[in-house]
Amino acid sequence: MNRIRQFRQAQGWSQLALAQRVGVTRQTVNMIENNNYNPSLDLCIRLAQALGTDLNTLFWFPEGLEGEEP
Repeated sequence: MNRIRQFRQAQGWSQLALAQRVGVTRQTVNMIENNNYNPSLDLCIRLAQALGTDLNTLFWFPEGLEGEEP
């Protein structure tokens, strides 16, 4: 589980807009958001930077915080 969709939507970006910012396809962003693809560490870092957050916030959920809005 990750919070990419929440952060992307908070920015007002489409999947395509985020994909272009990090250098992947829209389909890749869709698969990551739906937990159907495990991105490389490099891509995780690019996503966090583009979304203005850090890896822990984007990909790690302390117990009880799953699904919280950014």
